[in-house]
Amino acid sequence: MFDIQVRKLIDPWLDGVAAMIVRMGLSANSITWLGFLLGIGGAICVAFQCYSAGFVLVLANRIFDGLDGMVARRTTSSDVGGFLDIALDMIFYSSVPFGFVLSEPQNAVPGAFLIFSFFGTGSSFLTFAIISAKRGQTTDTTGKKSFFYSVGLIEGTETATFLLAVCMFPSYFAIAAWVFGALCWLTTLTRIWVATREFR
Repeated sequence: MFDIQVRKLIDPWLDGVAAMIVRMGLSANSITWLGFLLGIGGAICVAFQCYSAGFVLVLANRIFDGLDGMVARRTTSSDVGGFLDIALDMIFYSSVPFGFVLSEPQNAVPGAFLIFSFFGTGSSFLTFAIISAKRGQTTDTTGKKSFFYSVGLIEGTETATFLLAVCMFPSYFAIAAWVFGALCWLTTLTRIWVATREFR
């Protein structure tokens, strides 16, 4: 929901960092992989209840997620890069709740519900993109993307904020997971409603 506004604030800073990365000779895909490994490291820290380290690594993952696109735009965008960006993001998003499930037994059911909800947002997001591409629809509303970008109540900014918040306040994970998961399902149902109208 706030992705457009947040990108306007952080993109100028990220673009400056991306310029330095390009001068170092690093590719966008290498930034994607590095960010993914940092994020998985954050999930592992959460599983071992090292929440402060988890917070730092999750934040680093989100920064690298913004940087890889900036680097790609300064060099060469590719279908492989677009695929890796989305696929590794989806794995990372689910890894952090799984880390909380492993960290405390009482997190099992709310954590499973949250991962379940991520399947709804992820599948509706990607399916909308596939059908839109088939119909020749494009948009650069949230910046240049590898495919049609369907906006919704819960997007990257909200998910990143949630993951960072539960790393800061891990004792509130269970209730936060139920609430955020419900908002994810609201987003999914909204996308389904929009899709049935637009693709009819």
